[in-house]
Amino acid sequence: MINGPAEPGDTERDKPHGDRAHFLQVFLSQRSQMEALVNRRVGCRATAADLVQDLFLRFWRRPLVQVEELSTYLLRCAGNIAIDHLRSEGTRVRASEGLMAEPSDSVGGEPQAALEAGNDLRHVEAALRALPERTRQIFLLNRIHGRKYAEIAKAMGLSQSAVEKHMMRALEACKASLREPEPRTPGKAP
Repeated sequence: MINGPAEPGDTERDKPHGDRAHFLQVFLSQRSQMEALVNRRVGCRATAADLVQDLFLRFWRRPLVQVEELSTYLLRCAGNIAIDHLRSEGTRVRASEGLMAEPSDSVGGEPQAALEAGNDLRHVEAALRALPERTRQIFLLNRIHGRKYAEIAKAMGLSQSAVEKHMMRALEACKASLREPEPRTPGKAP
């Protein structure tokens, strides 16, 4: 029985077509929820649909693994793919901004200024990584993706006031990271 319920002792090798059919059924039933979850995180319906489609292709191309609750697993994977997308977008934006900026604009033409700018960037990135996930997402949606507070609030199911508080927290963490002195290495002169 290929499409029937799993029998005790059935393995993936015994019924690959049944597993694929089950996966397809669960995926299709969860698709709208996955797209909504990804849309809340990335703030774009078209991107969310593309990312969920990519998730489907990833699963479809590899051997299916047995998980206890496939629908929950798919939702978790959709959330993770949205986070991965935000990270890669942030990296792309930083790289393109670095390519477009002229050396004299970004570093003042001096090696010391370039070194200080690099240190500042590392401090800010570390501060952003230390933020709670939701605060970091809100910051990225606003500063990297150009979303307005009202758009973010609607996409994430929050009040605009809550979004503003998350942004204040993120900006304060960035400012604080630039105020903190560089930790000294023992044996080095200040």
